[in-house]
Amino acid sequence: MAQRPEITSGRLRLWVHGPDDAHVVSQYFQRNRHHLARWSPPTPDGFYTEPYWIRRGEKNLIDARDGKAFRFAIVWKDNPAGDLLGTISLTEIVRGPLQQAYLGYGLDERAQGKGIMTEAVRVACAWAFDVQRLHRVSANYMPTNERSAEVLRRCGFTVVGYARDYLFINGAWRDHVLTALVDPRARPPSELPA
Repeated sequence: MAQRPEITSGRLRLWVHGPDDAHVVSQYFQRNRHHLARWSPPTPDGFYTEPYWIRRGEKNLIDARDGKAFRFAIVWKDNPAGDLLGTISLTEIVRGPLQQAYLGYGLDERAQGKGIMTEAVRVACAWAFDVQRLHRVSANYMPTNERSAEVLRRCGFTVVGYARDYLFINGAWRDHVLTALVDPRARPPSELPA
């Protein structure tokens, strides 16, 4: 397999996490179980265990190799062995004339208020446009999640719609605000179907 994708910014290192990262990833989700539950869909059985993240890590590497999804772990660049600060992903990638991905992210409760996710979103979107040559990155948030709304506003995402009962989260169907960020260079797709 090719080297796994990695992105760096001024303060952060993002890398596609694999099976060898299962311990640190499971610890992150265990530590933030209640914090993230307010904004996250139900988790599958075993989600908070290392064996789950070993299997999921193998899938992450395959998805990255195939260009279907990129699921990154986030750490401080100057402390790469420290606890995860969060996760950020580009998933459901569609090529052809659309060239789009969905952006998702979560931040450790202890890491809030430091501009970490704004920095991670900016660098992940720049990578999506410049390296993956995507044209659009879509991100959706619950109207009550003002922190997420502010991150997306700071990063230039614009509201493109409102979806009622969009995702089942925390025991109920939740409305979401739909946003998108478009590559400002409006480059044509690097590959089109034959």
